[in-house]
Amino acid sequence: MNTVAASSSEHRVYSCDDHLDMNAVPPTLWIDRVEKKHREAVPHVVSHGKIDLWMVKNRIIGVSGAYEDIETALDREGMGGDPFRPSDPRRRMEDMERDGIWSSMVYGPTALFSLGIDDPEVNLMAIRAWNDWAAEVFNAYMPDRLNAFPELPVSSPADAVAELERVAALGHRGACMNGFEADIRDPAWDLLWSAAQDAGIPISFHIGGGTRFNPRKRDWQIAGFAAVAPMQMDEVLATMIFSGALERHPRLKIVLAESGIGWLPYLVARMDATFEKHCIPHPERNISTMPSELFRRQVFATFEEEPLGPELIPLLGPDNFMWACDYPHPDSTWPNSRAAIDHALGKLGDAAVRKVTGENCRVLYNLP
Repeated sequence: MNTVAASSSEHRVYSCDDHLDMNAVPPTLWIDRVEKKHREAVPHVVSHGKIDLWMVKNRIIGVSGAYEDIETALDREGMGGDPFRPSDPRRRMEDMERDGIWSSMVYGPTALFSLGIDDPEVNLMAIRAWNDWAAEVFNAYMPDRLNAFPELPVSSPADAVAELERVAALGHRGACMNGFEADIRDPAWDLLWSAAQDAGIPISFHIGGGTRFNPRKRDWQIAGFAAVAPMQMDEVLATMIFSGALERHPRLKIVLAESGIGWLPYLVARMDATFEKHCIPHPERNISTMPSELFRRQVFATFEEEPLGPELIPLLGPDNFMWACDYPHPDSTWPNSRAAIDHALGKLGDAAVRKVTGENCRVLYNLP
């Protein structure tokens, strides 16, 4: 491996996990895109004194506008006066340019938590409204550089396949689904895995579930959630590998979004050991491919500032990891991402830095 320190200023940098959270979503996004009779049932904004709240029927699901108790990366730079800046594609690109980011993969408001809509039909309407806005308004501003991902419904594999095919026709390059709400152990989900590999659409599973901590309570549990949330992706990964989903669909690519790196070398090694003990003796009911081989062939993981990155990434190789800025979250490296990359990853060497901060993302999402 080339051990000469790399400089991120020498190549285009792609951020593989940025965000457009509920507070920054245009207040009329959903009510503008559903029939009038459904407007109370989809997310809509209601003013409560000095604060605007997102509501679904009579239930609060979030804040619209600035947070009172969370300092975002924009706030740190004195730019928190317009909380809707992240949803304006023109100003968003200004922020990316300032940070030296060429292309941004954006996870929407349902990436971490669902919209809380009980009616499956209305929920599907709401999902489609977001997916349409993302393609027609946000991504359309600079299609090769802004990529807000669509969300797939988890009501049934058939619903997910229908929406996947629809969003692929809209030009979306990837798709996100909730791996904690869908029972992806069920072989019925092969319908989706098959459709995704045929469409060339990577499926992302974002952190946000799998733990008892409730980050909505705004107490000590926020810290607990932040500490353990990435590692909750272990069951998603183990399911996709040991259920045979990846082996049966060798061209399917999945992304563990915001998973970090640290726990993955351990888990992949443990899965290989498990394979030797439990799968090889019973081939009739188990996979026949080593988990580490499936991981290298089909799994990608995103990370932000990984202090031990230069030591950890070589354990599995640089081909499966993708760096992220995490704009505009509080722990984002924006607007100093280039310096953060050089500081954290420079020891990796130029070729590896180029892969994890650019090439892996560009190739996975078929970007020019």
